[in-house]
Amino acid sequence: MAPSGLAILIGAGPATGAGIARILAHPSHGNLAVALLARNPTNLSSLAHSLRSSAPNSIIEIFPTDTDPGNLSHAFSHIRTHPSFQGLKLRVGVFSVKHASKKPFLEETHEEFTKSLHDYVGGAFAFSQEWMKLLFEHHGQKALADGGEKKGTLIFTGTLGAMRTNPQFAAYGAGRSSVRMLAQSLAKEYSAQGVHVVHTIANGAIKDEDGEDQRTGKKMSAEAVGKTYLWLSEQGPELWTHELDLRPAQEKF
Repeated sequence: MAPSGLAILIGAGPATGAGIARILAHPSHGNLAVALLARNPTNLSSLAHSLRSSAPNSIIEIFPTDTDPGNLSHAFSHIRTHPSFQGLKLRVGVFSVKHASKKPFLEETHEEFTKSLHDYVGGAFAFSQEWMKLLFEHHGQKALADGGEKKGTLIFTGTLGAMRTNPQFAAYGAGRSSVRMLAQSLAKEYSAQGVHVVHTIANGAIKDEDGEDQRTGKKMSAEAVGKTYLWLSEQGPELWTHELDLRPAQEKF
C-alpha cells in the first residue's frame, strides 16, 4: 500500500523518536513515509535499519543534520528531491530534540546560556520555518474559510520545564518555555490556514519498550506517544488540540 503522505521528524533518537517514527511509518498505523533527522549519522542509520525491520514495507529515509539553519535548509532540500518522497504531500512535522541544561546560576556563563537558547529555540524556529515552507509548497495557502483543506500538523515535544522550572535550570526553563510560546504563536497565526500546531508536555520517562514499567504505569512507552501523535495529526478542523499533558499513571503531578 502506497504511503498516505510524508512526515518529518527531527530528534530521531532510540527512545521517544523511535516509537513515534515506527507508528507514523507502519502501514497498519500511520502509513506515512518518514524522514528522520538527527545529528549522528551512524546512530541515525542504525535506528533506520531497526525501524525498517520492525515496520516492514515502511518508507524511512535518513538526513543527518543538527539544528543549524543552514544545515536544516540543506536537509530539507534533499527531502524535497528524494526519490522515496516524490508525489507525497507533507502531513506531519515533529520537533522532538533533546534539551538538557543544569548548572548553578553564578557558574553559568553568558555564552553557555545563549548557546543553549540558540541551539534549541533557534533550532525549533528554523525547523518550523523549513517545514512550513514545504507544507505550503505542497498544499498552497488557501484558508479554511475559503474552502481550503487541513494541510498538516506540527507537533513540539515539550516537558514540564516549559511550564515551571527549578534551581539551576535557568537555561533549560528559558529554552523549553520559549518553544512553548513559539508553538502558541504559530498556532494563532496559521490555524485559519489549515495548519494544526500542537505542544505536548511529556512529564515522565519514555522508553521504547512494552514491559512491566509500562504495564504498571511507571514509564511511558514511546509507541504510546507515537499513537497519540498520530491521533493528533488525524484531528479535523472541527476540533484541534493545542496543548496536551502526557504522563504515565504513577507519575506525580
